[in-house]
Amino acid sequence: MQRIFVPIAALALLAGLMPGAPALAQSPQNQGDQGRARAEMRAGRNMPIGEIERRIIPRLGRADYLGFEYDSSAGAYRLKFIEGGQVIWVDVDAKTANVLRISR
Repeated sequence: MQRIFVPIAALALLAGLMPGAPALAQSPQNQGDQGRARAEMRAGRNMPIGEIERRIIPRLGRADYLGFEYDSSAGAYRLKFIEGGQVIWVDVDAKTANVLRISR
């Protein structure tokens, strides 16, 4: 029996040259909730996160804004703040920017 040896570097090079690889890597389904959030925003179904941040961050006063995540199943953003060592979560409807819940 004869073995065929193909260097790993050659396989990596061939995988990078495949025309479908970049398109697959860029599809919203493969980027998780962030990709879905971007696709929903581009389709006009969700507000851009920048607009939501402009509306919500000032409402939290002196709390420091740490970032957000998107829940595609709920169609909501969860913004994370910290104030005095306490984490504050603000769930916001992605379509309307209405606050759904504040958890401390």
